[in-house]
Amino acid sequence: MKRIVVTGAAGQIGTEMVVALRERYGRDSVLATDIRIPEGETGGPFALADVTIGDSLDAAVARHRADTIFHLAAILSAVGEQRPQKTYEVNIGGLFNVLEVARARECAVFTPSSIAAFGPGTPIDLTPQDTIQRPNTMYGVSKVAGELLCDYYHHRFGVDTRGVRYPGLVSWLTQPGGGTTDYAVEIYHDAVESGRYECFLAAGTQLDMMYMPDAIRAAIELMEADPSRLEHRNAFNITAMQVTPASLADSIRQHLPGFEISYAVDPIRQAIADSWPRHIDDSAAQNEWGWAPAFDAASMTADMLANLQTGSP
Repeated sequence: MKRIVVTGAAGQIGTEMVVALRERYGRDSVLATDIRIPEGETGGPFALADVTIGDSLDAAVARHRADTIFHLAAILSAVGEQRPQKTYEVNIGGLFNVLEVARARECAVFTPSSIAAFGPGTPIDLTPQDTIQRPNTMYGVSKVAGELLCDYYHHRFGVDTRGVRYPGLVSWLTQPGGGTTDYAVEIYHDAVESGRYECFLAAGTQLDMMYMPDAIRAAIELMEADPSRLEHRNAFNITAMQVTPASLADSIRQHLPGFEISYAVDPIRQAIADSWPRHIDDSAAQNEWGWAPAFDAASMTADMLANLQTGSP
């Protein structure tokens, strides 16, 4: 990777991905793109580009002379159920445009999938890398379609496509973007600001989670991996920890003993969470490109609270 374009650069993942890529490859080597201008200083080149308009993206990639695209523009799970038509347009149509640009411009592509690509018929514990995928949300459907599209463009056209299935992601720096696991970010903000949190998932809802520094590092390490080792190439299961709202609350109380949590379950988001695995098996990522997380729940909580209390890394 020498010249990189990032789509969805103003989003939850994109905001931190751009910073990490610029630190690694150089400020001017990474072009951030989005449909809106990010707040504050971008720290490097930026262009308005809409992935649902192929010519818009192609122009940005051509001007930057890119060899790699980190495609992060997407509509997430909870918002996706409110706007399924728009989710299809952005998540499937947008990816198709990215892959077409990559084919024409000979670019490698990183595209994140999600544990939402699984469904009620998937084994919920130690969910295999290769298993049944029958999601019952538009977001999940779009992710399965995206995995297949990336595989197709690799096998049919030789595009260097790679990706991971992210679990819930937790970040202190950026606000959540409408996902079912947003509680795992909100709980820390409310713990610092008010000492209490009302959770929209039930206390014992167990899901895989990952701290954002690990999520960013996983993407970069996969794109730098020796392609001859990648048997799966797209949509690797990755995880770092398994948590529930109650266990995160207990972790926070280790630092803020007076923290209180209550529950007002949102049936839509609870149904989505209940359709996802409790614990995925990421041994394929470990074996094929050396994946290993650096943060567990305890170290994530300590770092989240320290950053939110000081407002700086």
